[in-house]
Amino acid sequence: MEMKLRVDPVACDGFGHCAELAPEFISLDEWGYPIISPMPFDRSYQKIAEMAVNQCPRRALLLERLETAVRHKPIRRRV
Repeated sequence: MEMKLRVDPVACDGFGHCAELAPEFISLDEWGYPIISPMPFDRSYQKIAEMAVNQCPRRALLLERLETAVRHKPIRRRV
């Protein structure tokens, strides 16, 4: 299952804790606001992402689980 971090720009005050805790996904702009990587990540990074989400003083960081598309084989009908 893939996951992705997202920031609520209205709630964020630009403390920068998230970038210190999860530099794999988050960098800061010149004002200290997070720039979140648009790439999804797998479960091996889940604990790092959860720690960043839980330590955000404004609760502006969100962790989303992305649903992976299930590919079905086409049904062949006999005529």
